[in-house]
Amino acid sequence: MDAEEKLRWPFSDGSVTDLLDARSLHGSPDIRKRVQFHSSLVQKLALEKEMEGHIGCVNAIAWNSNGSLLISGSDDTKINIWSYNNQELLHDIDTGHSANIFCTKFVPETCDEVVVSGAGDAEVRVFNMSRLSGRRPREISMEPAAVYQCHSRRVKKLAVEIGNPNVVWSASEDGTLRQHDFRECSSCPRAGSANQECRNVLLDLRCGAKKSLADLPKCPLALKSCDISSVRPHEIVIGGSDAFARLYDRRMLPPLSSCQTKRKPPPCIKMFCPLHLADNKAYLHLTHVAFSPNGKEVLLSYSGEHVYLFDVDPGSTSSVRYTADYVREQLCLPPLHKVPAKGRAKQRKISVNTTSRKLRVDMCRKFMQVATRSLEMGKNLMHGIDACSEVLESVGPDIDDNIRHDCLCTRAGLYLKRKWKNDVYMAIRDCNRARNIDRTSYQAHLYMSEALLQLGRLREASEYAEAVNRLLPPHSELKQQVDDIKQRVASAELEKNRTDQNGNAKADTHGKLRSLSDILIRSHVSGSTSQEGREDSDYDDEMELDYETSVSGDESRENDQGVFRGSLSFRFHQREDQTNEHAGENGSTESTHNDDSAFQSDVAIDMKQRYVAHCNVGTDIKQASFLGEQGEFIASGSDDGRWFIWEKRTGRLIKMLAGDVAVVNCIQSHPFDCAVATSGIDNTIKLWTPDANATSMVAGPELDVLSAIENNQRKLCRNRQILLPFEFLEQFRMHEIAEGFECAQS
Repeated sequence: MDAEEKLRWPFSDGSVTDLLDARSLHGSPDIRKRVQFHSSLVQKLALEKEMEGHIGCVNAIAWNSNGSLLISGSDDTKINIWSYNNQELLHDIDTGHSANIFCTKFVPETCDEVVVSGAGDAEVRVFNMSRLSGRRPREISMEPAAVYQCHSRRVKKLAVEIGNPNVVWSASEDGTLRQHDFRECSSCPRAGSANQECRNVLLDLRCGAKKSLADLPKCPLALKSCDISSVRPHEIVIGGSDAFARLYDRRMLPPLSSCQTKRKPPPCIKMFCPLHLADNKAYLHLTHVAFSPNGKEVLLSYSGEHVYLFDVDPGSTSSVRYTADYVREQLCLPPLHKVPAKGRAKQRKISVNTTSRKLRVDMCRKFMQVATRSLEMGKNLMHGIDACSEVLESVGPDIDDNIRHDCLCTRAGLYLKRKWKNDVYMAIRDCNRARNIDRTSYQAHLYMSEALLQLGRLREASEYAEAVNRLLPPHSELKQQVDDIKQRVASAELEKNRTDQNGNAKADTHGKLRSLSDILIRSHVSGSTSQEGREDSDYDDEMELDYETSVSGDESRENDQGVFRGSLSFRFHQREDQTNEHAGENGSTESTHNDDSAFQSDVAIDMKQRYVAHCNVGTDIKQASFLGEQGEFIASGSDDGRWFIWEKRTGRLIKMLAGDVAVVNCIQSHPFDCAVATSGIDNTIKLWTPDANATSMVAGPELDVLSAIENNQRKLCRNRQILLPFEFLEQFRMHEIAEGFECAQS
């Protein structure tokens, strides 16, 4: 399928002409919201202005409530305030932070005169612009109105509540989410001080991280992101150094507490995690979480992974609740062992009564022809998957179960041929959905066998292959495919037995570098630093090192000899026979271990859509955002200097733009206009608006879209084991290497 044919595919928002006609005939009060980021405008986004003013990487950008101002924070420890009308720098504020600024916000209901920032020096600073009188100079060195120093690790994200000018929330890598009320105090002592007694800890998750859904939370959850729902402000979602985003109801949380005494992690009302990541033993963490504009969805961006969309209140089959007991079962349901009397279950049939419905059914069949052709030829696999997604996400009873079943099986086959990261799990997901429609589906069993073979689950793959043989019609052409899978399973088993006999078992990976992470030194886990007054670490007994390379450019090029690039992490664990108790100032202790006998398996919500094309391994602040008041499009930055836009409903990639020389981290859409601000490793902020002369898919230097995406997928999948020299590790142990690596390209 060529590019022209792909661009003729309809979008769910129709055309601008249709919207205008609907408004004139029937009235449409939300016409402004629907037009703001209409597909026809999104496809024409192009660079309008590159705003200069910082001298370091721009790690944070945010609009004010009416979109007239944009605020930015940078490694240069300055806050800049820009005018949207003329894209000029209004104020350049020297904040006094001693490390990279990672987050900054306008405080609501303050006439945009109060701004707040959080940085790598573990401080939250508040500035009141109204203190400036007369003609204000552009460069300002002003004293903060409030300084909160109670965090012990980097502050990575701030949250504010619409309509509340008195409170700001800060998420830190020390494992706490704190609530700062400007009415109570304007400062608090530095963490670890003798007089440290501020009571502002809303969430204590210093023993809250989990490697899998079934694990007890024992390790610190280093918070990376948080967001407050604009529709239900009592709901707050957080993400950190594990695979699970947690949703809390602030009305149900215990009273604010001091950081002097650790508490058990409070129960969250909902957890979000893709089912195939819920039992992932490798180090996996979130870099950004965000509510949709209507508060009904949550968007998660993973380091070393993709972007996923979740329903806050799942009520459809696309989003399911699951526990640890059912993770394996849902990833691999047992095959059908008995051949029923009829080869195919009775399908639901619908009557097509209207011309418009008939036209849509015909369009779905054309999409299926495109997908089937892609599967047979092994080409244009991404376009074939997009065609299937367009059919499966159709609204209303336009297609019957026969078409839906065939579409699921076809997309599963396309996933297995494409082989991008986690495509095999998406294929299993589709096979299970197809089997829910038809238990005797030999296509679903066949693709499930292939998926299990790719995962190395040989016994189960063989069982599914045997089931296919029983389900296939006589003299079927698929017999050859089944025999091929059986032969590959047998070869894999022989190779596995040969390896076991030769004693080439996997080497102990303790002390090796295995997966991507941010820098997590000893003080990250225990809360200890070189500052006086902080307690020593309780996690000295076991250390785990993670490393994953991320080389920019073409993967086929050889790396410089003797040079490795990447990110690494340290994780310290206590021995099993130790307890982790922390004494409060009154001498009381509170155990941070959960009672195993009382532990109940958590329930998580599975994703309903995945967005694939970008690469998120090089930085720890990469955002994924909803565009516009309707939130019908999803955007994310990437390590290749581009940013990507997908249609939310189908996951179809509709736009790729060159936004940075190295890495794009931040993406924020204008509250009301069709405009997007982006920032990253460059010192500039870029403003994007529709341009009639812009290309439909690629903005910036012309290139092969598919090649760029495939290069990103190879970076995500690469994982090399490297043993670092002891001297290098000692530098981390002795805290001799500075923090703030978010800005450094891997």
